[in-house]
Amino acid sequence: MNKIILILKHEFAQSLRRKSYIIMTLAFPLLALAAIGVSQIIGGIGGPSEPDKIITVGYVDNTNSFINYTDQQGVTLTPQTSEEEAVNALLEGEISEYFVIPPDYVESGIINRFTTERELEPPGNTVAAIRDFLQSNLLEGQASQEISNRVKFPMALFSTVLDEAGQPTDEVGGFAAFILPYIFSILLLMAIFTSSGYVLQGLGEEKENRIMEILLSSVSPRQLITGKVLGLGAAGLLQMVFWLLSARLLIELMPSGISDIIGNLEIAPSFIILSLIYFILGYLLFAILMAGFGSIGATARESQQLSMVIIIPAALPLYAIYFVIENPQHIISQLLTYFPFTAPITVIMRLGIAEIPAWQLAISMAILVASIYFSLVLVAKIFRTFLLMHGKTPRLREIIRYLRRA
Repeated sequence: MNKIILILKHEFAQSLRRKSYIIMTLAFPLLALAAIGVSQIIGGIGGPSEPDKIITVGYVDNTNSFINYTDQQGVTLTPQTSEEEAVNALLEGEISEYFVIPPDYVESGIINRFTTERELEPPGNTVAAIRDFLQSNLLEGQASQEISNRVKFPMALFSTVLDEAGQPTDEVGGFAAFILPYIFSILLLMAIFTSSGYVLQGLGEEKENRIMEILLSSVSPRQLITGKVLGLGAAGLLQMVFWLLSARLLIELMPSGISDIIGNLEIAPSFIILSLIYFILGYLLFAILMAGFGSIGATARESQQLSMVIIIPAALPLYAIYFVIENPQHIISQLLTYFPFTAPITVIMRLGIAEIPAWQLAISMAILVASIYFSLVLVAKIFRTFLLMHGKTPRLREIIRYLRRA
């Protein structure tokens, strides 16, 4: 046990001193900070004066009914006596555009808009101003001010998810249902493969440099792999905690609209706890398997190529993120939850949109724990058989034959 702790401390300290670890740890918050800074600079160049700029829009009223409410938010509507006058005002720059209200507007609802600029679609603020101008004049004298305001803004929609007993749950929908599992899935995958990748890289280098022969003269293969996996796992957990804390600080620096949306998202404590549990279980599984590939490959590069066997299935849920989010209780989503390689990411995705039955989580965790145990036993055999071998990387048939003999 003392040897395992000694290896654990050594690997943890070595990880914190690695340039790649430091760069990877700082890259996420620094890139996010740079993106926020660029967006604010762009907004400062093109946008700060925009809200204060009043747009003048002309209109020709052929019904003689639309007189009031010409001052809308950011838009002033000026009446024109005829279309000829409106065209002249537009060409002289007195108005930015104009629209015509036909005599049969109440029956047809048709509004003809004229502008000198090509555009994919009318500006949203202009459309909103024209709509409010028309609504306010139509409702004047027909309803109270409260009814008029409510017609303009008919609802503020809040959705609540009920459980099977009819009680409100902590589940969310819409933007939060997508962004929460997506962000956590990316962070989880990055942390798992960054940390487990260090196991693969370290073993490959130690094998190439013949340092492994010295190490195995002092410790057993199981002690070596256990110490390495736990030490690097602690470094990976520290990295993930740093990312989460920095993400919280970065939210405060985001533009007010985005920060308000994200800041108001409520993350259930169970979501955080299960995320950490699946990070630990996922990391242990992949790190142990990475150690196996590191001992089989003749070089660190060949070991990395072999590791694609587990990296590709692990990333599969990200390619199916829309399906999992739209169908969290589908049989395919459940199977991805049970399969050990895809379980960590799939569970995080499903937790963001729906409640996963406790028995499904129990089965998923049990399969992961069992996979970790059997992987450790298998990789210990691989260590004893292949770690001191040099030269050509053995083929699959040779690996199976050697493992049977071991």
